[in-house]
Amino acid sequence: MRQNLTTDTVERYIEAPPELLYDLVSDVTRTPELSPEVVRCTWVKGATGPVVGARFRAVNSAGRGPDWPNWPVVIAADRPKEFAFSRTEPFAGTLEWRYRFVPEGSGTKVLESYTVTKPISVIGWFLIDKVSGLKDRAADLHAGMAATLDRLAAITEKQQRVNGNQRR
Repeated sequence: MRQNLTTDTVERYIEAPPELLYDLVSDVTRTPELSPEVVRCTWVKGATGPVVGARFRAVNSAGRGPDWPNWPVVIAADRPKEFAFSRTEPFAGTLEWRYRFVPEGSGTKVLESYTVTKPISVIGWFLIDKVSGLKDRAADLHAGMAATLDRLAAITEKQQRVNGNQRR
């Protein structure tokens, strides 16, 4: 079943500075702590951090199907404003994932979004529907982004409490 997947954005205010949030999100090795669909991320091809052109290997898991790898490339690394990457998979098109950090009051408004820049093929939708059992991929991705931002908030709050206690 072909689904409608184009773009979506989730935003959340987090009581933390944009530099801290950017550093956590752009350290892709920590992505499994944040994203409910990412099992593992490692920098590859000599990359050691978030710079435009750096590549990493991500392993995702969703639905009932097997885990699958993909090899995103960083397309924006503007600390502390924006971190973005693009991932292309056979039959699954190209999606750009973007995090923007907007200072607001004593914290930061974090916006996570994706945009489909190359549509998922008919074969890709067949695999998503029949093999993975994902019947509403747009809803799954939206819920995943909300969970990611919730986890980001929890991690930064905990980190700030620990750092605050260490200063006393």
